[in-house]
Amino acid sequence: MERKMKTWRLIALILAAALCVSLVFNVRGGGSAAKPAAESAAEVKDASSAAESAVPTEAAAEPTAEPETAKEPVIGEVIDPGDAYKLKEVVVLSRHNIRAPLSSGGSASVDMTPHSWISWTGNPSELTLKGGILETMMGQYFRKWLESEELFPENYLPEGEAVRFYANAKQRTIATARYFLSGMLPTAGTDVDWRVEFNAMDPVFTPGFTFMTDSYREAVRREMNECFESHRESLEEAYKFLSEVIDYKNSPGYKSGDYGELVTDDLALTIENGDEPKMKGTLKNCNSVADAMVLQYYEETDDVTAGFGRALTDEEWAKLDDIKEAYNEILFAGELTSVNLAHPLLQEISSELANEDRTFSFLCGHDSNVTSVLAALDVEDYELPGVIERTTPIGNKIVFSKWEDAGGEEFVSVHLVYQSLDELRNMLPLSLDVPPMAFPLHFEGLAANADGLYGYDELQAHFAEKIKEYDEQQAEYTDTAEVKEAA
Repeated sequence: MERKMKTWRLIALILAAALCVSLVFNVRGGGSAAKPAAESAAEVKDASSAAESAVPTEAAAEPTAEPETAKEPVIGEVIDPGDAYKLKEVVVLSRHNIRAPLSSGGSASVDMTPHSWISWTGNPSELTLKGGILETMMGQYFRKWLESEELFPENYLPEGEAVRFYANAKQRTIATARYFLSGMLPTAGTDVDWRVEFNAMDPVFTPGFTFMTDSYREAVRREMNECFESHRESLEEAYKFLSEVIDYKNSPGYKSGDYGELVTDDLALTIENGDEPKMKGTLKNCNSVADAMVLQYYEETDDVTAGFGRALTDEEWAKLDDIKEAYNEILFAGELTSVNLAHPLLQEISSELANEDRTFSFLCGHDSNVTSVLAALDVEDYELPGVIERTTPIGNKIVFSKWEDAGGEEFVSVHLVYQSLDELRNMLPLSLDVPPMAFPLHFEGLAANADGLYGYDELQAHFAEKIKEYDEQQAEYTDTAEVKEAA
């Protein structure tokens, strides 16, 4: 009923705008509470601007030429720049869907609270049953979208190398790719590929340093510490709130002295060649707890149970996510760090986009992969609507869609596609009428056309520039030690 009421409210807004400017809007109803508000605000703004421009004024009598601005799609619409373009290829970099917490007994998430966690449907770090269902729904949606764009025929049975599914060798990433595949190509014999021993980290998906020198290490350390300082004030507030929610002072870890006061002056960083950046201290421990809580909120539909006896608001859940956002940004999003960590994936994505035999590629990794790739590509800052994880929500996908116009020129649209909080928690079916969220991404230094698309050659040149920066970093930071290649 709530979704219907939201839909009727949106329809009313649309009809009001249509009377003013004779426009027809295709707006999605439903979703989380945050999303319709954003859509409605955008519609009202558009309608107001259009209505003002329709009123004759002295200035209107002498119009001046204005530069064409890029069209900003309404969040939640199906990705479609219009009839002038034909979809040629799609490349996806996905984060896995809902998983159980990374560790169990003896971990921070267990020892820092006296409360009992829910019973997970997956082993520690593995995809849950709900995560699999949600990913299947997303795969089904992509099938309908690709069919509607005539990239896939109905009941598509790909041949040769047209379709590729490639995942990191962890259970949660392989399972996510399999569930998505089962939803998108339920009758095909396509399989998921992984390149290393099961449960090991594939170098392509490992957000680890692949070169290191003394001067580079110190530069990265400075960058991470500066980022930490920018989060210090918000972390102090988030730690205090987390402590209240988890009843930290009554936890076995605090009472035993294994875990001390939640402070912001104990950050310890480990930056080594061939390994991921790591940290110790309060932020590391609190991130483990906050991560587990957010996952519990996705998995458990009872608000009070999910919040350890408290029905937290979306704003309060977002405050817990402040801890996760700071953790990921410090370790994986720095200007120096991201170019190094994302280097293998940047090469992989660029290669897939250039593969003329490919129609669809699905690469499945982790939030650290999404974070480092977007940072390395200089994606402009953003906050996603409709979710509490505001940059890399669970199951999110960077979707590179290659389009061709009537003259044969190629373009690319880039979106973050993800399920809203309502869709995640209540497992709402997706369709072309009720699509997942699709948030357009913008790159610093690149200009999209009026339809929100980037020239293919321009985007590939941007990839090449960021890939080249890796070599430039090696050359710049060889003054104190030899470059050591990762094993």
